[in-house]
Formats: sequence, structure tokens, C-alpha cells
Amino acid sequence: MLTNPSFITSPAAHNLAGLFLCLLKPFTGKAFKTHCFFMSQYFIFHKPYQVLSQFSAEGDKKTLSDYFPGISKNIYPVGRLDHDSEGLLLLTDDKSLTHRLLDPKFAHPRTYWVQVEGTITEEAIRKLAEGVTISIDGKQYKTKKAKAEILKEQPDVAERNPPIRVRKNIPDSWIALTLTEGKNRQVRRMTAAVGFPTLRLIRCAIGQVTIAGILPGAYKMLNEEIKEQLFGK
Repeated sequence: MLTNPSFITSPAAHNLAGLFLCLLKPFTGKAFKTHCFFMSQYFIFHKPYQVLSQFSAEGDKKTLSDYFPGISKNIYPVGRLDHDSEGLLLLTDDKSLTHRLLDPKFAHPRTYWVQVEGTITEEAIRKLAEGVTISIDGKQYKTKKAKAEILKEQPDVAERNPPIRVRKNIPDSWIALTLTEGKNRQVRRMTAAVGFPTLRLIRCAIGQVTIAGILPGAYKMLNEEIKEQLFGK
């Protein structure tokens, strides 16, 4: 018997599964919940490079509509990733969760894998962790304390399409950077401020929710347990 629709791989099928489960409940001895017809949906999407974090068309650029055909119009991305960034994008119709993730007073960690130009130094990592001054909307802003570390090996991620431009005479490095805030193009501005421009940017986690096992352009569905993974108990 179907007991959890989170494994279903089609948004439309997920909607039907939620309704089917609700109709089953009065006949299985479980308490009937009037809100069950509006079961919230949660999609963990690995956004590829050069895809807009929106459903509406914009020129000839790819959008979320190319990856979620037939999805409910009540589903929206929570926040955004820039057109030239990759990685974890959460989509949901859960308004309370969206509010908690977007309201700055509910600080929560989001982790990025960042490929930078040059061999990054421990001094640069220390500055990133302590906070650097960047320009936001023409005003100087000191970033909050963060977690930063040099990755000894490249993360296990698919090659970007198209690949980054490589200059043979200039090395590159990978770092992991965890922030609790999300200013416009913040990661790129931060690495540039310490002298190491960003070449590739991948959001790999929000809280304990990760893109592990999800290829670019693919997604998986989760149930309300996602809240514990995002915010803890």
C-alpha cells in the first residue's frame, strides 16, 4: 500500500498521490485531517549552470519550467541561485517554510563549494571566516562570520556544461564556505575581496539537506521531515 508519496518522480503524480492518501485515511482507522488535501510538497533540485531560478520565460534562457513540466502553479522556488551559479534549489508550496528560510531573523546555514582562481591562502580563508567588507547596492557591508576551509580535493560534482575557462599558467583552488546570510552575489564578492575571484559556484547544502546523489537537472521529493533537516529538532 502507498504510504509515502515522497519517492514519486513526477510532480503531477505526487499531487495525485497526496489526494489518494487523504482519501484512504478514513478507511484505515487513521484520524482524518481536513488539511490533507493540501499536503505540502518539497522538491530538492540540482540547478544546472545557466538556468534561471524562475518559471517565467526570459528570452531564450532555460528556466525551471524546462525541468518541472506540469508542476502545480502553487510551487515556487525558495530564494534563488544566480543564472551562473549551480546547486541546491528548494521548491515548495509551504508558505511558512518559505517565510522561515527567507526572513533574515531565522538565520540558517547554507554551504557552497567554490572554485577560485589561484592557490588560495590560509590568510584569505581566515578573512572569509571573520568577515570581509563588500559593496551591496553601492553601500559598504561587513559580512557576518562564516565557516571557510580549503578543500584538498575537488568535490565529487559533474563537469560543468559549458566548462569553465581554464588558464594553464594559473592554478585554481576549491573551498567550502558556509554562510548564514544571503546578500546579492555575496560569495563572489567575498572571494574577490580577498583576491581570489570565483570561477564556479555550487550550493551543496542548506542545513542538512544536500544535493548528494542528485545530478544537475534532476530533483528528488521529500516530505515534511525536510524541516528537521533544515533547522534541526
